[in-house]
Amino acid sequence: MTKAEILTQLTTAVTSTMTRPNILLVTKGHPFSRGPFFELFDELDVDYTHVEQPAACHLLQKDFMSDYDCVVFYDMPGINFLPGGPDFLEPTSEFKSQFLDLLASGKGMLFLHHAIAGWPKWPEYAEIVGGRFLYLPSTLRGKDVLDSGYRHHTTHEVTILEPLHPILEGLPPSFSIEDELYLFEVFEEDVIPLLRSNFDFTSDNFYSAAKVVKEGKRNSNQDWAHPPGSNLIGWIKHYANSPITYLQSGDDPITWENKHFKKLLKNAINWTASSAALTWAGKQ
Repeated sequence: MTKAEILTQLTTAVTSTMTRPNILLVTKGHPFSRGPFFELFDELDVDYTHVEQPAACHLLQKDFMSDYDCVVFYDMPGINFLPGGPDFLEPTSEFKSQFLDLLASGKGMLFLHHAIAGWPKWPEYAEIVGGRFLYLPSTLRGKDVLDSGYRHHTTHEVTILEPLHPILEGLPPSFSIEDELYLFEVFEEDVIPLLRSNFDFTSDNFYSAAKVVKEGKRNSNQDWAHPPGSNLIGWIKHYANSPITYLQSGDDPITWENKHFKKLLKNAINWTASSAALTWAGKQ
C-alpha cells in the first residue's frame, strides 16, 4: 500500500465519533515545569491518570491498560545522569515482553518531545517511536552516529504536510512557534510525515548533547561535526497493531501556551486514542 493510499484511510473523522479519551500520562527522567504542564492537560478535555517512571514500567501491560485509550509519553526512561556522564540502563526482559505484548494488543501511543530519547540501550524502542535522540555517540541501525543536538527557545515556522489528517484538523497551513528543536535521528522512510520546520537543521545551529552531559559545557558545538539532519518534527506510524504518533514540539510553558500547539496536541491524543487509528494500525 502506498503512503497516499494510507493517508486516504487516515482521513476518517475521529473527534465527532469518539468519547472523551482516557489516557495514561507518563513522565519523569527529564525536568519540566510541572504546574503549567498539568494545567495544559487539564484544558485538553481528556481524562488522564498521571504516573511517573519507574512505576510506569509495571503498568504498561495489556491487562492494566485495558481501561485506557492510549498512552502519552513525556518521559525518558533508561538514563541516569551522573557527574561523569550518563549511565544507560537496559530494560528488563520482562518489561520488553509486556511492552511488545501491549503493542501487539493494539494500544495507541503518543510520544512527546524528549520521550524519543528513552531506553537508549534498547534498539527496538527507536524502531517503535520512529527515531532517536542520542545523548552520546552511538551505533544506530548498524551505523556509527554522533550525539544529537539541541537548541532552546527557537522561533520557527511549522508547515502542515497533510491537512486532511485528523491530527492536523483545524490548523492553518503554517504557523509560528517558539520551542526547543532537535538535530536527531529520524527514520523518515518508515513514517508518514505530518509536520516540517523551516529551520536549518545543521550543526552550526545546534549544540552538542554530549558536551553537556559529559563535560558540563552548555550551548557548545565546538569540534562537533554532526551531519545535516531531518526537518521532520511530527509523524505517525504503526508498530505491531498499535498506532504511534510523535510530536517533536513540547519543551516548556512558552510552547504549551501556543494555541496551535494546544490544538495539535488535543488532535493527536484524540486520533491516537481512536478506534479509527486502531483499525488503521491493525490493517498495516
